[in-house]
Amino acid sequence: MYRRKIEEKLRQWKDNKDHKPLVIKGCRQCGKTSSAVDFAKKNYKHIIYLDFHEHKEYKSFFSGALDVDTLTLNISAGIKGAKFVSDNTCLILDEIQECPNARSSLKYFKLDGRYDVICTGSLLGVNGYKSKEEQEEEDNASIPVGFEQTITMYPMDFEEWLWANGIEQQHIDYLSNCLRNEESVNEGIHLRMRQLLLRYAVVGGMPEAVSTFLKTNNMNDVLDVQHGIIDTYKADMLKYARQEDKSRIRECFDSIPAQLAKENKKFQYASIRKGGRSNQYIGSLQWIEDAGIIHRCYNTSITELPLSGNAIPDVFKVYMTDIGLLVSMLEEGTGASILLGNLLGYKGAIFESLAADILCKMGRNLYYFLKEGGLELDFLIRYKGECCPLECKARSGNAKSMQTVLKHPEHYHIFNALKVGDYNIGRNGALLTIPFYMLFLIKEI
Repeated sequence: MYRRKIEEKLRQWKDNKDHKPLVIKGCRQCGKTSSAVDFAKKNYKHIIYLDFHEHKEYKSFFSGALDVDTLTLNISAGIKGAKFVSDNTCLILDEIQECPNARSSLKYFKLDGRYDVICTGSLLGVNGYKSKEEQEEEDNASIPVGFEQTITMYPMDFEEWLWANGIEQQHIDYLSNCLRNEESVNEGIHLRMRQLLLRYAVVGGMPEAVSTFLKTNNMNDVLDVQHGIIDTYKADMLKYARQEDKSRIRECFDSIPAQLAKENKKFQYASIRKGGRSNQYIGSLQWIEDAGIIHRCYNTSITELPLSGNAIPDVFKVYMTDIGLLVSMLEEGTGASILLGNLLGYKGAIFESLAADILCKMGRNLYYFLKEGGLELDFLIRYKGECCPLECKARSGNAKSMQTVLKHPEHYHIFNALKVGDYNIGRNGALLTIPFYMLFLIKEI
């Protein structure tokens, strides 16, 4: 079990004496269940684990009365060794979306207060997408509004990847100090971090892919895992989508690599299918986003805060939430090229997608700026209270659009900028260049 940031959130949840039953939601196979079980083992004497996907029969425990005494009686009778002890028991309800009555029972567990409950569920199920069978069950159930707390979990981020590879806090503190003081990183550490970044770009943050890589060091094995996860997503498209939407969702999903490979990476419905229009595919794209598979990066009308207020709703790019899954969908051999240091493929799409992965797993929404006439900034972020352009350039050449906005602060209201790429720390006036692997340290807002 690798160290995950959600552990601190779980600890804060438990330390709150008035905590509610917890629902951890996230995309498929991002580590929800393993994190919940690992935390429970460390903090409770008694753990009862119910997986509603693997054991459909467990749903019968919740088919009658939902008061806690009845439920604990049913569960302890049906699960060998299940023991409920007040204030020292954690009930884990895995794949909670497959048992709507179990979701309804959270209200009664909260009101009773004797036992802690942690639930896990896919974003689709928890957010209201149901298979036909689940919808029939939910018609007689209710969401316990006000009686549950939710946490959204992502695949492992770059910092968690560093932890898994043996990078300790003292090393991260060293990098933070280099960034703060704008001092070059020691060459040995710089090369090691660069290597880990390239590997992360191929492996990504799906826990099974990370575990497979660290155990076998074999990228073919990693690719098999990633393709299996993609197949799981496609299976969800068949399970949760309406019959009339299934083919369009699949078309949207399959078009993502080609969308990013264009010179102009704006998402275009006509690129899904010749003559495609937004009214045909807008719901399909929303479905993929709700599943946690993608994040949108919105164009802004001006380079000013607030970025969300200046976003143009129907002009956006689409990036995969996990860079490793994206690379697994690209042409064979792409991963090998990346490991050799080539992040320039697909007209810069890999480089930008890597930045999007790191930013969105930090909890940042994604924005960019494109102006008629060609001025384009890869990303806009809020940094140190300002609107700050973030350019992704593999080499140390000039970023023309960046130079333009910095030369005209009276028009663009940009006073500082960041550029990330394959180089060490340096500054040129208002432009700070940093190695790509430092992007996760740009936390100050």
